[in-house]
Amino acid sequence: MGISRDSRHKRSHTSAKRAHYRKKRKFELGRQAAGTKLGAKRIHEVRVRGGNKKYRAMRLESGTYSWGSEAISRPTRIVAVVYNASNNELVRTNTLVKGAIVQIDATPFRQWYENRYAQLLGKKKRLTAAEEEKSDVNKARSGHLKAKIAGRKSTVESALDDQFVSGRLYAIITSRPGQSGRCDGYILEGKELEFYLRKIRSKK
Repeated sequence: MGISRDSRHKRSHTSAKRAHYRKKRKFELGRQAAGTKLGAKRIHEVRVRGGNKKYRAMRLESGTYSWGSEAISRPTRIVAVVYNASNNELVRTNTLVKGAIVQIDATPFRQWYENRYAQLLGKKKRLTAAEEEKSDVNKARSGHLKAKIAGRKSTVESALDDQFVSGRLYAIITSRPGQSGRCDGYILEGKELEFYLRKIRSKK
């Protein structure tokens, strides 16, 4: 039959059956859900009403995520889907949808933080001498830049700092991969992070 978004097939609010007085119309159509999965980037272009275009992401492996408290965003790799409030099946199949909680690679954010504040993130991580020399914390800086860095203040909450140790951060998807062809979002922090950590633990 095809997917239709009309409401003529529904009963009225008094539960009366509505009369069938016309066929389905083009402007009432619906399309199959994208079901975007984790994998090598594959996007289909869909022509829609008015000659516009939608970008149906079939597979995605990365997106741009923002770190709200530091007011930065970085493109990073998506590692896995860990929680979805609507359906556990979407977690098992690694399906990317708006509102899903994913784990992302922490490296771009850690490198930015260590370069800006000259402080190590994920304090439990013990670096070897060679790694410590390579890190952005100990690189050569001018006196002027050292003074600037000394004036910068930043503290990372312990729950987020623990995630930097593992190299994976919890984030939420705010874009619609099946509509825009992008999988962007923001890193979870504060009360929101606490809430989703409880949900993830209870699920396990």
